Parts: sequence; C-alpha cells; structure tokens
Amino acid sequence: MASSPLFDQLRRSAPLLTVGMLTADLMSLGSDMAILEAAGVSLVHFDVMDGCFCPMMTVGPPVVKAIKTRLYKDAHLMILEPLDKVESYVAAGADLITFHVESCIHPHRVLQALGKMKNANDPERGLLRGIALNPGTPLETIAPLIDDLEMIFLLAVNPGWGGQKFIPSTAARLAKVRDMIGASGREILLGVDGGITRENVEEVVRMGPDIIVTGSAVFDGKAPLDNARFMMQAMKRK
Repeated sequence: MASSPLFDQLRRSAPLLTVGMLTADLMSLGSDMAILEAAGVSLVHFDVMDGCFCPMMTVGPPVVKAIKTRLYKDAHLMILEPLDKVESYVAAGADLITFHVESCIHPHRVLQALGKMKNANDPERGLLRGIALNPGTPLETIAPLIDDLEMIFLLAVNPGWGGQKFIPSTAARLAKVRDMIGASGREILLGVDGGITRENVEEVVRMGPDIIVTGSAVFDGKAPLDNARFMMQAMKRK
C-alpha cells in the first residue's frame, strides 16, 4: 500500500507529540485546542474507553466530531469488538485510528475495513490505521498484521486511567518492535502511550518512538502552554 500525504508528513516531522484531550478543561476545549496549536502541537489524542475493555467510560464519535481544530485527530479505541464501530469514528473526522489487538477476535478485518475508508476531512489526505498492545501482550501478535497497518503503539501502562507510572520494560519492547519494523521492509510509525511526564519525556524520546502520547503532563491545571512548549522542545532533544 502506497504511503499517504498524512503518513509522509508525520514521518518527516517525527518525533511527534500527541496530547490527550481528556485531561483538558472540558468546559474550555476550544481555548485548550488553541493552546496546543500555539505550542506547535499537531495531534490531539482521544482516549475512547467503553467501560468494558477498560474500567472507565469516556467519549465517542460526537465528541471527536464536535471539537473544531486544525490539529489532526488521533483516536485511540479502547473498546470491545471495534469492527462495527470504526466507521463512525472515521465519519466523525478521525485522521488516525488505533485499536487494541486484545479487543477483538478478527483484527485483520478491522484493518482491512479501515483500509477501504476515506478520510472525512480530506479524502486525499489519507487515513492511518494502527494497532495498540497492552504491556503484557506478546510482541509476536504484531507479525501477522504488519502488512496491513501504518502505526504500532505500545502502551507503557495498563489502560484505564491517567497518572500511572511508565513501565520500564517498555524500552526493550520498543527496541524489539523497531527491529520487527525494519525486518518487514515497510514504513511504519512507532508510538508509545502512557506515563509520559515532564521528568521522563527526554528519556522516552531517546528510546526512538515516532509518536509520544501524553496528557496530564500538559493539562495539569496550572500552565498548559508552558507545559506543551516544554514537551515540544523535548521532542527535539534526542
């Protein structure tokens, strides 16, 4: 599958920061999205939890659609059996969609269905398909799917709530997946999600991911613009 303009742009700009909107002020989302834009962030992250795959329930397609922003919308689906649900997130304007291999019986079908869909914001932009793995999921799960995706995200915490600590074994897992991507001969974005703070972000950047997901490290209720700028500067200090 040929790369899309969106994939090429993100690849050229890596490493990238994507910021979780759930930790923002939900009463002032427009202002908070403007803060991210002012800091140079290009991706906003939607943690979609259904109360079944994860203990919490969060947001769905109406929220993805309602947020008006120039940022690319990055939807992380932590939901059971996403096959019949992914189309609604594409229609809502998600540019990147990631689902968990642990959440469905037929992950190939989800990737194949996404591969037939067009970006609702701009059909020529492209739609990026990704899988996510929990910290305890064997990396061998990736191999049968690697030809049908553009992104792989490793969780550095068990999904369900914010504020957890980065699991140290994630560094070795990132290195192994990077080797798997290299052996595949394909261009695939590698991301890491969970436990990313101001204190450890530079160390995580040195682990070599293309995309780093953070949340409360930016929207801490105190200085989101300063935090976002700090995290963006860390992206450049490899």
